[in-house]
Amino acid sequence: MRRRLALVLAATAACCSHAAAPPASPTHAAESVLHGVPVPDPYRWLENPADPAVQQWIAAQNAYTEATLAAMPEGKALTARVQQLAITSTTRSGPMLAGGTLFYLQQTPPQAQPVLVAQAWPDGAAKTLVDPNADHGGTAITGYWPSPRGRYLAYGTAEGGSELTTLHVLDVASGKTLSDTLPCAGGGTTPQGVAWDADETGFSYVRFAPPAAGREVVQFNATLVHHALGRAFGADTVVFGKGYSKTAEYVLVNSPATAQAAVLAYDGDGGPAEVFVRRGAAFKRVLDRGANARTAAWVNGRLYVASFDNAPRGKIVAVAGDGTIVPVLAQRDGAIQQIAPLGDGFLVVRSRGPDWWIEQYDERANFVRRVPLPAQGIGIGDIASESGRPDALISYSGWTTPTRWMAYDGTSGTLKTVFAVQPAADYSTVVVQRVEGTSKDGTKIPVTVLSMPGVTPDGARPTILYSYGGFDIPIKPGFIGANLAWLERGGVLAYANIRGGNENGQAWHAQGQKLHKQNVFDDFHAAALALFDTRWTDRKHLGILGGSNGGLLMGTQIVQHPADYRAVVARVGIYDMLRHETEFANGPYNIPEYGSIADPAQFKATLAYSPLQNVKARTAYPAVLMTTGENDPRVAPWQSRKFTAALQNASSSQQPILLLTRMHAGHGIGAPFSQRVGDTAIGLTFFAHELGLPVR
Repeated sequence: MRRRLALVLAATAACCSHAAAPPASPTHAAESVLHGVPVPDPYRWLENPADPAVQQWIAAQNAYTEATLAAMPEGKALTARVQQLAITSTTRSGPMLAGGTLFYLQQTPPQAQPVLVAQAWPDGAAKTLVDPNADHGGTAITGYWPSPRGRYLAYGTAEGGSELTTLHVLDVASGKTLSDTLPCAGGGTTPQGVAWDADETGFSYVRFAPPAAGREVVQFNATLVHHALGRAFGADTVVFGKGYSKTAEYVLVNSPATAQAAVLAYDGDGGPAEVFVRRGAAFKRVLDRGANARTAAWVNGRLYVASFDNAPRGKIVAVAGDGTIVPVLAQRDGAIQQIAPLGDGFLVVRSRGPDWWIEQYDERANFVRRVPLPAQGIGIGDIASESGRPDALISYSGWTTPTRWMAYDGTSGTLKTVFAVQPAADYSTVVVQRVEGTSKDGTKIPVTVLSMPGVTPDGARPTILYSYGGFDIPIKPGFIGANLAWLERGGVLAYANIRGGNENGQAWHAQGQKLHKQNVFDDFHAAALALFDTRWTDRKHLGILGGSNGGLLMGTQIVQHPADYRAVVARVGIYDMLRHETEFANGPYNIPEYGSIADPAQFKATLAYSPLQNVKARTAYPAVLMTTGENDPRVAPWQSRKFTAALQNASSSQQPILLLTRMHAGHGIGAPFSQRVGDTAIGLTFFAHELGLPVR
């Protein structure tokens, strides 16, 4: 221990005097034997954050990273421009209607965190209900759930990026916070959720078992418990999920006007749900996982479920009052992303690759019209609507369009803008184009390319390519915001629709799961090759970006194609796939997506791509900037520590391998405004320096 600590302390001093040399990362003999295969693990010592040597190593790496970034001359101008572009007009998100009241989050940059607002819809005055900014951004609102008639509002908060939620309840009319304070209410490994009783006297909510005094919450075995307003937290009783699954995740589907409730119950993340409907005080199962249910909504008193069983783009079935399943809408073009009630009918959000749209249907599921939104370049956000009301509030944004809220009249088919964020610059001249890559198995991969007028393919444009590739999460058009700073200087942004997401439906997702995970990595590489083939850029000017599961994507590209990328920014990523499942809480939740290394075939496939185990000595790796958060509940910070150490010791390229650990921060969910802006500025500075972007 003393020798290791001395080495790390020496590295700390060295990094300050010679920024070109990274801090030392000693190796120690350790290994796992899996299915008879020995797997060396020389950086296992970095898994223990309580070890003083690890703490010193983190401090040394932070100092080295900060010194290296500070020496990049592009940083000052880029940071200033990013900060300018981030100061838009007030933004809004998460609209939700209940009893004629609209609830939403509102943030006025550079305010650290959004505040929670209510207003009578559509013309009432806005009233701030909750402002979490008293502690300078360390507290975030994690969710909110109005009671059926909008009398009460339950809302969750979490501290320091941990996502572990505490529920509170307030009286909407008076703004008074009630005495009810409910800790352990989900977050991180399993989503938060609340389902109100019809009489508004209580609700069911997601909860982890409260720990014994002095112990930490164990983020497994979540249940639904019932809370009566005014009752002590300890008296809450389990109403669903006892013994259901160690890795239970519950998505509660509410109908605020009627207090109907359903549960989409998942065994981990990435697989299909079982569907349960509340009957009185109990929840009855109406669909098993064979239905491949992914999303649902209450429409005129019946639960409408998007089922992907024998329908890779999705079909809609309804749960009748007696629990029988009734077909509603057969599979059509476009993958179902969302269902929302409207009048006597409903809306369906669909996608095909990067294209998103909304269709309206009447009560008999007859097609009425396509909602007249832009045909390309936008992604649909939240829809606030209620059965019986012919109007809906539709949120959307696009590559060059910040968030807009549109009032949609389902009777006339007209749209009216009721809220629009005013950006800090003119985005109207940004040019949006598409190219196409071909993956190893012949699958076509759409790539959206953004640039400024006059920036044409010359074979060497500094370019950033982004994607994600997992957990049913699509890459959809979203406002580029402060990234305009990159385009203004002649850079190019590219976004790839690779498998693992659901933008083309569940077959597209399944082809990027478990034993097929390598397809995701091949798809991304195909997108990069498409940028070379169309002469947008070359290997000396291409940077790649991803986070979380997208960080895993970055790790695979570093070890599988080190010569094809000049720079990599990987945020809160997973790199040791063999330890992720067994040595961190969120790992078991990810088995439906990644598979389990307990299975010999899955172990073999995972070992073949796991970034840490595929780092090769004396290899010319690209420049790398990794970031992680001290309190991350989704991906262990040691993932980034171990991969950074391995790359620093192995690389022969002399390119910087950097790690920035944010203290008192997490996975990025609920991060304060300053952190989000800082992450953008740091990433663009790193890319500009490494890719040769001209900075005025």
